[in-house]
Amino acid sequence: MLVRESLEQWEREYLSPYATLSVNSRGRDKEEPECDIRPVFQRDRDRIIHSKSFRRLKDKTQVFLSPESDHYRTRLTHTLEVSQNARTIARALQLNEELVEAIALGHDLGHTPFGHAGERALAEVCPLGFMHNEQSVRTVEIIEKDGEGLNLTWEVRDGILNHQTSSMPATLEGKIVRFSDKIAYTYHDMDDAVRAGILKEDDVPREIGEVVGYTPRERLNNFIHDIVRNSKGTDDVKMSPEVELAMKNLRSFMYDRVYKNPIAKHEEGKAVSLVKTLYEYYMSHTEELPKFYLELGFRGEPRERVVCDYISSMTDRFAVALYNDLYVPKFWQKN
Repeated sequence: MLVRESLEQWEREYLSPYATLSVNSRGRDKEEPECDIRPVFQRDRDRIIHSKSFRRLKDKTQVFLSPESDHYRTRLTHTLEVSQNARTIARALQLNEELVEAIALGHDLGHTPFGHAGERALAEVCPLGFMHNEQSVRTVEIIEKDGEGLNLTWEVRDGILNHQTSSMPATLEGKIVRFSDKIAYTYHDMDDAVRAGILKEDDVPREIGEVVGYTPRERLNNFIHDIVRNSKGTDDVKMSPEVELAMKNLRSFMYDRVYKNPIAKHEEGKAVSLVKTLYEYYMSHTEELPKFYLELGFRGEPRERVVCDYISSMTDRFAVALYNDLYVPKFWQKN
């Protein structure tokens, strides 16, 4: 028996009856030979980790733009924390840990430079709209590997597309990532806010703290345990009503006190203007796009979408350097 086949047999024997088995995947858009060692979702995870878009996450903003400390989260560390939370829950529920990990590692591949500020800027200037979850799917289907895409399974792409609050994944593994994303950014964004002096741990409202705890560690532990308790042995992934309400209230608290905080966001207006300026520049100078993006246009992709493809792929550092190269005189850049 091949290694892959023995692992697939292990899934049948060990995983929950509600788990998504590798052998039951709806497959890839382009058929290809199976790997003799890895089941399909493990193979997807590996493809994501080795992708260029995954490596670029290390230089993309999570919440704080260009923080002075080395310990603030980036889009990459956020992704890894989502993956860790999701794997913990999946293992406890005997769901497919490799599918969960692939979705988690790929969920933000299409995110813009400067975090949600960059996403909002492109959404405002592009008439076709822009959402990072849709761009993440576009990244793995079209942009990666110079237009070949990663050819991921349907289940992984569905989980990436539907990881946001406004939609629901088709698999329980996708639902785990959807929760884990919220848990991760609620946990680490508050941790970063405390580090930045914007919040103190005891600022959390009493009605929230009494349900899920007053420290980031307590809340992380309570969120994960609550999901496991309420989902074990069921065909769903869910929180108890009181804990889910506490999470919603905590997110509202974070929006008011952190995500809209002028200390955390004092540079955000500049980032928005920078992204919008780059968009307008390349809409007027499409011929200056790198060769690959020009080829996307030759395939019939709308110019607006191709320009968004290029800008969303940039790291914070690259976007700033490109802006300086286009708009700041060389003498001033040296001085």
